[in-house]
Amino acid sequence: MKVGIIGTGLIGGSLAKTLRSSKFCSEIIGMDASTSHVQIALDSKLIDRPVTLEELCQEADLILVTIPVNATKELIPALLNQISGTQTVIDFGSTKAGICEAVDNHKNRSSFVAAHPIAGTENTGPTAAIDNLFSDKVCIVCEEERSSDTALKLAKKMFKNLQMRVLYMSAEEHDRHIAYVSHLSHISSFVLGKTVLEIEKDEKNIFNMAGSGFASTVRLAKSNPHMWAPIFAQNSAYLSKALGTYIENLQEFKNFLDSNDEKKMFDLMETTNDIRRVLKGIEK
Repeated sequence: MKVGIIGTGLIGGSLAKTLRSSKFCSEIIGMDASTSHVQIALDSKLIDRPVTLEELCQEADLILVTIPVNATKELIPALLNQISGTQTVIDFGSTKAGICEAVDNHKNRSSFVAAHPIAGTENTGPTAAIDNLFSDKVCIVCEEERSSDTALKLAKKMFKNLQMRVLYMSAEEHDRHIAYVSHLSHISSFVLGKTVLEIEKDEKNIFNMAGSGFASTVRLAKSNPHMWAPIFAQNSAYLSKALGTYIENLQEFKNFLDSNDEKKMFDLMETTNDIRRVLKGIEK
């Protein structure tokens, strides 16, 4: 089987690493908007050879789309226009409703599988690719009833090869939940980083006092804005609601601080310690 990867960055490159090492496919062809990324992917053997979009659509049995969600939303219909009934297209975007809506009435909709692997790092580009990035992670598949049995079977085979656990839900349900557990944390990290950078302009020694807690909290602020701005835009409705609730909780904590109510601060933190139970389930 020949796999075609559109986007040779962290996700696409990591897919290539694992699919190659596990001998899932006979050849990996790829393309990227960045010519330097294509060259790095070729030099590091993430792909066997670079191709054009037309060549990829003609040759690949399985097409994996790992580019920003705004570009994915535009590209998937074009891909479905070019493929045959025996080919399968899977996207790996962090939002799903807009992408699924873009192909809702397409004649080749059944050849498409809408997926989101809950895996990644703050790093970008083919040099950020990691072998086994997806191992023991969850992959969300949306609107599986709209995918053909053949396409879904191939997608499941690949996810099993990647050692992922698969969950199924609607695109809207996915976007609503992911706004809270992923997108909101990225906004929090970006805004915290912005706040501290603003203070650093006047207080030059602030980063000398930054410890591991600060580093881990703002780690996501190193994420690529070219990828995350479209994600925020496509999930703006659910994310705005999540952000509103978060702001209300921040304001509540500020009120406790302003009134010097240590007991209420303590009670809030003690209640929130239950997050240990949730994270323990994730870390298994």
